[in-house]
Amino acid sequence: MIPTARMTVPGAGAGAGAGGEVTGTGYAPCHHGEILQGVFVDDEGRRCAGLVTLPMAGPGSSAEFVRRPGTAPEALTVVPADRTKAARAAALAVAEYAERAGRPPCGGELRLTGDVPVGLGMGSSTSDVIAAVRAVADSYGLRPAPDAVARLAVRAESACDPLMLDGRPVLFAQREGRVLEVLGPALPPLVVVGCALGGGAPVDTLSLPVREPGDSDIRAWERMRTRLRRAVATGDVRLLGQVATASARRGQQVLGHPEFDALTGIARRVGAAGVQIAHSGAVAGVLFDPAAPGLRHRVRSCLRALDAHGIPATRTFTTFTTTKEILDGPAHRGVDGPPGPDTPRRPARLPAL
Repeated sequence: MIPTARMTVPGAGAGAGAGGEVTGTGYAPCHHGEILQGVFVDDEGRRCAGLVTLPMAGPGSSAEFVRRPGTAPEALTVVPADRTKAARAAALAVAEYAERAGRPPCGGELRLTGDVPVGLGMGSSTSDVIAAVRAVADSYGLRPAPDAVARLAVRAESACDPLMLDGRPVLFAQREGRVLEVLGPALPPLVVVGCALGGGAPVDTLSLPVREPGDSDIRAWERMRTRLRRAVATGDVRLLGQVATASARRGQQVLGHPEFDALTGIARRVGAAGVQIAHSGAVAGVLFDPAAPGLRHRVRSCLRALDAHGIPATRTFTTFTTTKEILDGPAHRGVDGPPGPDTPRRPARLPAL
């Protein structure tokens, strides 16, 4: 279960300005698509949609909320103006946290900044929404627990990614905002060569066909869940890659990326553990075991093969921290590796799609 403890921190992170204005800030990361997505059975035997995302450090959304006491709650603006889900989340958060703090709800201005590409399946809208909720809570001197953030995020956008859990591997019911299963403390270490399918064109998830899963589908997803649980428990990168590839293959029944067969073929030829694809976007990754021999050569070969097939590479990253650049040298130029302890993280090199 998501932790439910809540902490009130009077004035923490919030700054008072002229005219009684109070400013709060919030941040949320993104992800790199899914490792597993399907329909699963919860503890009560009920079917529900669920997913396991691949965490990605670097890109994210930052929010600043300037609370203006004495103004009407509907006098709430957002910059950029097209972030309607974040605006909805901020309004919901104001109503909840004003009551929790014993103050009348009021208006304000929400400002969002970030570098998460939109439409690639990297959780850009959820990142905005979570950052907005955290900024509003901070303006009231509150620090909401993950389950509270998830609940507001689902109300704001109907479904959300588990970005409020800070990268922990969980099977998450995205339409309900709850954890179905905690798979472990962390994923096995991975090196991911990111790329964009379909030329990086955004995917309109609302236009995708809806297919009602049958009993055989549920059994297949539950088998993947069991194997992924074992992969996390034992640190088995190869098994994790097999699960991710099988899940991505099932996703092609809806997404139908023309480059999918080429991508899986590249993964086999370079000795990768498998592939993962955002089931609601175009971002994809070739997964490597960092302990595999000849890793630099494998990554080099993967990048060359992607280029040969016209699949744009985006960013090479890891799911763990290290004090040494394992992907340094000429083969790694143009992609990002893990920062050392005294090295500021470089910006994500994702294409402007």
